[in-house]
Amino acid sequence: MPKDLTKRSEEEIKKMKPLLDKWVDRIEEPDYIDSDPILFMHAFQDKEDQLLAGFFAATMAWGRRDIVIRKVQDFLDRMDNRPAEFIANFTDRDAKRFEGFKHRTFKPIDMKWLTKILQSILLDYGSFETFWANCYEQAQENGRPLMTVFHEQFFAQHPEAPQRTRKHVSNADKKSSCKRLYLFLRWAVRKQSPVDLGLMDFIPQSELMVPLDVHVARQARALGLLSRTYNDWWAVQELTEALRLLDREDPAKYDYALFGLGIHSNSIPDEIIVNPSVLN
Repeated sequence: MPKDLTKRSEEEIKKMKPLLDKWVDRIEEPDYIDSDPILFMHAFQDKEDQLLAGFFAATMAWGRRDIVIRKVQDFLDRMDNRPAEFIANFTDRDAKRFEGFKHRTFKPIDMKWLTKILQSILLDYGSFETFWANCYEQAQENGRPLMTVFHEQFFAQHPEAPQRTRKHVSNADKKSSCKRLYLFLRWAVRKQSPVDLGLMDFIPQSELMVPLDVHVARQARALGLLSRTYNDWWAVQELTEALRLLDREDPAKYDYALFGLGIHSNSIPDEIIVNPSVLN
């Protein structure tokens, strides 16, 4: 990737709105659900089940979507497909249910500790959303990134959790893009969407950041929306600010557009690509 990428001016970015809105409308449809890990949130009726299943699905959203879906289903099957009840009643003896589970670098020990931490959160805060709201309030009061506070407070529930498990929950202070956590929030916070569920109200959707994966970042750079060459926290901020020029109240919706352009790259007119080398 070249070190210097062309970045569109604010006025040029605003001219991209009709194209990107069209792609949001094309991709953000109910048919999207069945081929995406968000389907596990739609599979439940109880809000706590939806949030907990969604958190695990987003946390494990690493790699091909069909493989992620298979692995998340495997994990939820081990919880008898009752995540809130299973987590609330979890004991160390139940950890044997996770034996043999593996997805990427996730191993049974990680699933045990993530479950124990979520159990403590439910006991201490009453709900997963209340925990998120507490983290958000602390972040606002101290001027710190939400995902930094979330990471700290999440593992404060069980400081003895191993370092390997901590790596599965992003931390903005480590310069991570926090893609999977913001993917979860997109699912759980955005309203009036045929895909995202809008279950939580602790944060306005205008403050959501774009879930930055390698494919979204590639399309953003090709279109001149992002000039930073690393997929880190600064890149997330840069791209989200660019997308707020298109819709200040709902910038995260353009995750759908960039995802769709990545899948249907042959549909992108050559004349709107300002950094073609990033697509090679």
